[in-house]
Amino acid sequence: MNVVLSTLNAKYIHTSLSIRYLKAYAEPEYDVQLAEYTIKDPVMNIVTDIYRKKPDVVGFSCYIWNIEETIKVIKMLRKINPKLTIVLGGPEVTYDVSEWLDKIPEVDFIVIGEGEETFKQLLDELNYDNNFDKIDGIAYRQEKQKVIKRPQKKLDLKLLPSPFRFDEDRLSLSKRVTYIETSRGCPFSCQFCLSSIEVGVRYFDREKVKDDIRYLMDNGARTIKFVDRTFNISRSYAMEMFRFLIDEHKPGTVFQFEITADIMRPEVIEFLNQEAPPGLFRFEIGVQSTNDATNELVMRKQNFEKLTRTVTMVKEGGKIDQHLDLIAGLPEENYGSFRKTFNDVFAMRPEELQLGFLKMLRGTGLRLTAKDHGYKYMDTSPYEILENDILPFDDIMRIKQVEDVLEKYWNDHRMDQTIEFLVSNSYPTPFDFFQLFGTYWDEQGWIRIGHQLEDLFKRLYQFLHETNVKDLDIISGLMKYDYLRKQKHKPRKPWWNDSLEKPTRAAYYRDIVNNPHVFGRQFTHLQLSEKDIHKHTVIEELNFNLSHYLLSEKIVHEQTLLLVYFDPSTNKTSYFTSTIDNITNTK
Repeated sequence: MNVVLSTLNAKYIHTSLSIRYLKAYAEPEYDVQLAEYTIKDPVMNIVTDIYRKKPDVVGFSCYIWNIEETIKVIKMLRKINPKLTIVLGGPEVTYDVSEWLDKIPEVDFIVIGEGEETFKQLLDELNYDNNFDKIDGIAYRQEKQKVIKRPQKKLDLKLLPSPFRFDEDRLSLSKRVTYIETSRGCPFSCQFCLSSIEVGVRYFDREKVKDDIRYLMDNGARTIKFVDRTFNISRSYAMEMFRFLIDEHKPGTVFQFEITADIMRPEVIEFLNQEAPPGLFRFEIGVQSTNDATNELVMRKQNFEKLTRTVTMVKEGGKIDQHLDLIAGLPEENYGSFRKTFNDVFAMRPEELQLGFLKMLRGTGLRLTAKDHGYKYMDTSPYEILENDILPFDDIMRIKQVEDVLEKYWNDHRMDQTIEFLVSNSYPTPFDFFQLFGTYWDEQGWIRIGHQLEDLFKRLYQFLHETNVKDLDIISGLMKYDYLRKQKHKPRKPWWNDSLEKPTRAAYYRDIVNNPHVFGRQFTHLQLSEKDIHKHTVIEELNFNLSHYLLSEKIVHEQTLLLVYFDPSTNKTSYFTSTIDNITNTK
């Protein structure tokens, strides 16, 4: 029996942990082929590739991001091969099973919930007796009647074989994200989350997990993401794993975790700040809302004061990047309340702030009680909300404008100094800046066209100029600094119009060649020739002392020359400043 397990990932760099667990559990009795694609791949290409594998049984792992494209693949496969056995599993089809059997008649079986044991039992029956009634955790049709069996008993995770030891995966480990889990389940009951449905937390064998991580690192894995819903629910377990990863990590490897920040003890953070190498760990923290009434309605226990303490301590440590999540559209969170939530969280200046919109996932308590809050949401995945009783679609659209520019201008870190100045000095709150700019961006039609790096600077400057923002000369100088320091080579044509006349620029270069010490000892030690200075540097006049501002965040108004050097041997960029008075006084 030829078995193929497939899924459509969101991106090529992602890998499916679920189908690898199924394959590992089915071996050695069944030699299962893995076939991964992306949701961007043409359906015909996917169908063609699967067909060439000549499967007798094909299984698909289904999620909100891939179900619609997966259905297209299933329907085409059924037309081409009516005898093919098609099996679905995964969180998207585990709930509302009867509806899925009606919606996709081409499907033969649905595996409900945890699938390792169930899928192997199904293969056994397909291979031998076809007595499906003896299998728990599946749904199918029998003489046109739907049969939906009770879920399987929970597996002992310590007995599961490793999903990482397949030879065909080894060559791609360095190019893709590797997902790993040390536990299943979640201790919390957040009503918008599927994890709230499974009661309790079960753990894998610690030593097996460590052996898997060693194997992955030895074979080139660079990004390893733990998918545990709350990695730090057990302090002793988290500390043991942190210690192991610090001691045995390979250079260049990054580990990502979802943590619950308000339960993390200060001594754990102090340990990480002291012991963890910079860049080794990355934390993802779901804040979602700072509205107490909202959190109570969705049964989300959260101490924002302790959460803030954790995020602040981690940030001050300078070792770990943090990705914080917000959800717009939760119950009793109107536009004004969400604005406050956004500003509360942005005040912590996380390296990334992900602004998402509530999705009414199948099986969650919030979907079951959607009418209580007047929710309207998409009929098909991802079931994103359109409005509710207190958040009309107009406000949803406005928040989406915020999301768009937040991603481009904060999360991508293209102009950190500029945005920090704007949100701290030019607008009442950070949310107001992103909202006003996001609305302007949308009105200009830029949301429908692509952009290069230079476009992002030009468009921000256009918005600031047309809206008469104060201190535009200072902001423009920070934008030039942000732009230049991100370049590895001297740009041929910067995004701004050259403000220096050729004779003035030539005079500055003569002064720099004759008096390099005005830019400090570090610049003097470079011992740049006149040719190097002309070929590998950019100079710009600023109306304020940039170096003083970067150290103190205070503006001192004095004419300053910014010099940026692009080192051709290292592709590193350095900046130097000197007051123009200091330069002219050396003549």
